[in-house]
Amino acid sequence: MTASEFQFIRNIVTGVPGLDAVLGGGLCEYSFNLVAGAPGAGKTTLVQQMLFANATHAQPAIYFTVLGEPTIKLIRYQRQFAFFDPEKVPSAIRFVNLTAEAASGDLEAVLRRIVTEVSKTKPSFVAVDSFRTILGEGQSNGGADVAMARFVQHLAQQLTSWEVTSFLIGEYAESERRHPVFTVADSILWLSEDVDRNSTTRKLRAVKVRGRSPMPGLHTIRITQAGMQVFPRIPEHANERVVRSNRRLATGVPGLDEMTGGGIPAGDVVLLTGPAGSGKTTFATQFVAQGLSEGERCVVAVFEEYPETYLARAKTNLVDFSKMVAEGKLAVTYLRPLDLSVDETLDEVRGAVKRVGATRVVIDSLSGFEVALAPSYREDFRESLYRLVGALTATGVTVMMTAEVIDPYPGVRFTSERVSFITDDIFVQRYVEIDGHLRKVLAVVKMRGSDHATDFRAYELTGTGAIIGESLEGYHGITTGVPNLVRAPADAVSPSE
Repeated sequence: MTASEFQFIRNIVTGVPGLDAVLGGGLCEYSFNLVAGAPGAGKTTLVQQMLFANATHAQPAIYFTVLGEPTIKLIRYQRQFAFFDPEKVPSAIRFVNLTAEAASGDLEAVLRRIVTEVSKTKPSFVAVDSFRTILGEGQSNGGADVAMARFVQHLAQQLTSWEVTSFLIGEYAESERRHPVFTVADSILWLSEDVDRNSTTRKLRAVKVRGRSPMPGLHTIRITQAGMQVFPRIPEHANERVVRSNRRLATGVPGLDEMTGGGIPAGDVVLLTGPAGSGKTTFATQFVAQGLSEGERCVVAVFEEYPETYLARAKTNLVDFSKMVAEGKLAVTYLRPLDLSVDETLDEVRGAVKRVGATRVVIDSLSGFEVALAPSYREDFRESLYRLVGALTATGVTVMMTAEVIDPYPGVRFTSERVSFITDDIFVQRYVEIDGHLRKVLAVVKMRGSDHATDFRAYELTGTGAIIGESLEGYHGITTGVPNLVRAPADAVSPSE
């Protein structure tokens, strides 16, 4: 056979957001696909969504059901999803029940009925739900195993000869991967549900995809009224990075630009840490306001308060945040559920960045972000944050993140998140006691590739925002929270004068 005789395989778009990226570009036409997993994982919804996205009057689909309940009940629940189009039933998608044939235990009778229906309709898509029910649960003797293997081979050959794209739905455990259907399947999608304390998360894994290069690992899935959505671990175009400029961004905090050597380098990741009430959100708000005042677009992801509350507090002399939201120049996303995955968070933030064309992003705060994640994702919080930040900076945006340090006198410990390796710049806020008064001080701990001030400087939170004040050069032991005055400032007037 010559190279010219090989037929090019057409790509089929699944119609499930995020799934095409996980599959490496979609499904291969005429492929034999197995959708496996435990009950309730979303297998039926996934296949139905793909069929309704692709089936037409010219390219119809047959959905074989092998259920102990009427097909009408299956349709009644599936039509609650937005993807379900009643106009396509039964002209574009026809439902056929195989319960009678499957109950007899005669696999040949099942195969004959499938062959008869497919020959009559000549569909482009065929689904069998549940394929596992046809093969039976209790067959374990050698003769039954041979019969099942023969049935699978014959069905696969028939589906291939008909040139249809097929979906077989089955309830399997990981220990059953030796089943013959796993060998003949062109692609295997494995759906699972993880339960951790009071939280549940659904995940999808592309175990096998012939003719494609699928994304490895587990990918979060969520079922809403719209249907199923897949959140790929590796966002599309993740390897396409923009060229960084040498531009510096003004922070909007008087005195802070001078401490940073002229502002924050565009495209940097900034971490602002401090105890409760130290003004982290205020600094971040001024950073956003400065960008908006210069014509930039911004996104703020809040985890600890509702957008309305944030907008009510974000009052500056520079801009009206509510007006900026109305004009599409500012997006404030609220991400507070306690069963989030980082992939959902990334999808939401990246969507907002793309929607408004943002160049500045604020995540307020990392502490709230970690709490909002499902327990199973909190264990990999650093990895999750690394992927989130990497995906954002790949688009060229500058990211500022706030993080709470629980201890107001943390000694030499600057962050509690252990994420300094992710960041380019770190600003630390502290409380110190001076002459019986609680003062707020700030230091620039880290700036990659840039000169910066190394001293602690006092700052005030006023009605219009934060203002950096004098340097605490004459004090020793600032990091302890109770500094000692070792020498008077150079411009101080002596008592004898």
